[in-house]
Amino acid sequence: MNRNVVFTFFLFCFVTICRGSGTDIALDAKATLLHRIDSLNLLIYTCLLTLTVLTIWVFKHRRVSWLHETGLAVIYGLIVGAIIRYAGSTNHITHINVNPEPGTTYNLSVPPDMLRFHFPASLPITPGDSPIANKTYAYSFRGEIVNVEQNEIDLKATFDPEIFFNIILPPIIFHAGYCLKRKYFFRNLGAILTFAMVGTALSALVIGALMYGCVQLMPASLASSFTFLDTLYFGALISPTDPLTVLAIFSQLKVDVNLYAMIFGESVLNDAVALVLSGAIQNYETRYSHDGGFEISGFLGAIGDFIGIFSLSLLVGALMGCLTALMTKFTHVRDWPLLESALFVLMSYAAFLIAEVCELTGVVAVLFCGICQAHYTYNNLSSDSRNRTKQLFELLNFLAENFIFTYIGVSMFTFPKHHFDPWFIIAGFITSMLGRAVNIYPLSFLLNLGRKPPIPVNFQHMLFFSGLRGAMSFALAIRNTVSEARQAMLTTTSLIVIATVVLQGGAATHALDYLRIPTGEGSNEESEALPYRDPPDIGLGLRNLDAQGPFYQIHS
Repeated sequence: MNRNVVFTFFLFCFVTICRGSGTDIALDAKATLLHRIDSLNLLIYTCLLTLTVLTIWVFKHRRVSWLHETGLAVIYGLIVGAIIRYAGSTNHITHINVNPEPGTTYNLSVPPDMLRFHFPASLPITPGDSPIANKTYAYSFRGEIVNVEQNEIDLKATFDPEIFFNIILPPIIFHAGYCLKRKYFFRNLGAILTFAMVGTALSALVIGALMYGCVQLMPASLASSFTFLDTLYFGALISPTDPLTVLAIFSQLKVDVNLYAMIFGESVLNDAVALVLSGAIQNYETRYSHDGGFEISGFLGAIGDFIGIFSLSLLVGALMGCLTALMTKFTHVRDWPLLESALFVLMSYAAFLIAEVCELTGVVAVLFCGICQAHYTYNNLSSDSRNRTKQLFELLNFLAENFIFTYIGVSMFTFPKHHFDPWFIIAGFITSMLGRAVNIYPLSFLLNLGRKPPIPVNFQHMLFFSGLRGAMSFALAIRNTVSEARQAMLTTTSLIVIATVVLQGGAATHALDYLRIPTGEGSNEESEALPYRDPPDIGLGLRNLDAQGPFYQIHS
């Protein structure tokens, strides 16, 4: 009898443990599946970048200049995105409909950050399992659902927009400041600041005003979702340029270094200006605009926010750059080049994070940190650290740029928050070109009144043609896609980026020929520092100079 009782007891314990372990096994299987999907997602982007690199090599070997690597990345991304979207998947996302309890107060315009889903004690997870007491699961906010039947790979192929701002953009912006050519940059500083600051603000205002007028002529369903501040925000995000394709061709053909400096310098600064400007527009909307109308005090406050945030962000970046220079000059960390390089990278990234924590603009901070690191810190580094930091940020810039353009192509099919409105898209293309024209031609006329030598007309046309949109525009557009207006902005921005990179970038060589801009006259020193270009065969002297200090010995 006692044996039967003991046997029954152990049998009961065994069954209970098996039921519990069955639940654990199911959860482990789910975690394993998610891990495999994450790995597949990363493998897709790794293969896309590998294919892009190999195709770049083929194009360089065959001297193909009608398509740049960023255009290749976009095209490959579009192809893979279409395959992911339409190939189908059996791993559909499981979902359950949840309604708020009666009397729950919440704001529809700003949804809660987290939902806590409570399973009652009497509700088993699967048939045959024991009831589970007081299980509560937390679900974080992702945004409004457009397609309930979205599958796992569609969801995993899209990243959190904050990844672009916190991880992808900083090395791109820092590299731009770190590789800046002081000699030709300061020679054309007046024109660069005019185009980058005054021109970008003027372009945003023109695009915003024209888009608001166009939206009012569109169907009421779309017009009602847009305010003037929305269209002004669209003007701010679509105004920054990313003429990487054009600059690469300038490097190969050795175009006039002053034209190169103006285009490159403007693109470096207008990213920062556009980011601060978009933030000032958002501050105006949240702090000053109570009824959607115009307030002169709010307008002046927004201008003050713009100037204050830009200046303080610049100060943060400059201070971090100077602090790094002092640490590398008055310590013996240079005796350990690996530690020296690690300190350099961490201090540079800290400039971005400090500005973001202080509610400033990290992009501005890391840009001017890069400029100060190039001017002061670089000469204090050991030769190993100089080469290491140069090559590291060159590599990070290359991978980050091509990853963003690949992701733009993939997200056109996989990102669930697109809103295709043909009239808004057409208006976006037209107004972005008009905004670029207002940026270049009137300001060039004013600059030529006191500039010696003046900016030639064919240079002005090339400045207009070089207004390709890129990473910053896309990053600003994808950051907030909750409303229908922001979704339409994202779709239009993505299409403008794709069209300008592929079409305008591919036609850059023909534009140089058509505008009769002379080539083969650029400085070897200037072209030596361009990002990921094959070094020109200019003799042993400059190659040795590059080994000692690549960028910053131009006017030593």
